Amino acid sequence: MPRTTDDWDTHWNAHAAMNALNPAQTYRQKLLLGALALRSAKAPPRLIELGSGSGEFARVVLAERNDTEFVGLDLSHVGVELSRKKVPRATFFQQDFAEPIALDDRYRGWATHAVCSEAIEHLDDPVSMLRNARPFFSPGCRLVVTVPAGPMAAFDRHIGHRRHYSPIALRRTLEEAGLRVDDLRGAGFPFFNLYRLTVIARGKRLIADVADQDATTLSFGARAAIRTFSLLFHFNTSKTTLGWQLISVAVEPAHAGALESVAS
Repeated sequence: MPRTTDDWDTHWNAHAAMNALNPAQTYRQKLLLGALALRSAKAPPRLIELGSGSGEFARVVLAERNDTEFVGLDLSHVGVELSRKKVPRATFFQQDFAEPIALDDRYRGWATHAVCSEAIEHLDDPVSMLRNARPFFSPGCRLVVTVPAGPMAAFDRHIGHRRHYSPIALRRTLEEAGLRVDDLRGAGFPFFNLYRLTVIARGKRLIADVADQDATTLSFGARAAIRTFSLLFHFNTSKTTLGWQLISVAVEPAHAGALESVAS
């Protein structure tokens, strides 16, 4: 029987390599890089990732702009260890997002950029997590958030999704956390939606498939699907009300005094 929700140490031990092949992740990374606009930053960016997984995005960021200072936070001890080996130039810490963020004081007001990708749908209280992160954002820090929209699959529930978001719900979450929303849009129509419909149609069979396979034992059909969607995702619309991948750019508006009040 496969392990159930929120067991991220088991998940990353078994599936980090396979996750790196996921065309949906590659597509999200492209969206995140576009929204972060790292290349246009005059000074070396300082980026915090909330939910850094196995370090795949850190590697992408440093390839995009190699003078970026990168800090990743993740619940999983295994994810943190994999990330440190994969991207030794970045810094990673274990963090339970249901608790106050335990970074050193030297990181207060530090981040010029931040990412929270496919994370808050796993949380019972995403507003508190984002509020807890804000003291580590500099004024004007650009936070890019992605969340799933559309129907929830059995596999989503298996890996701990509490909810999927509408644009209104995502905006409300960000604004309740005290952030200013500068952009919020759907992306991924039509082929990301088609990918998600495939995940939904597989139902609980996908849970068993993932438990039984790794990156070295993928079936011919699975490899063909990865190649096909990787190609089709180049033709997705990146700004649409129909896309089931939501992406938002929010900005830290706070001055030093407001940061202290959020932290207290």
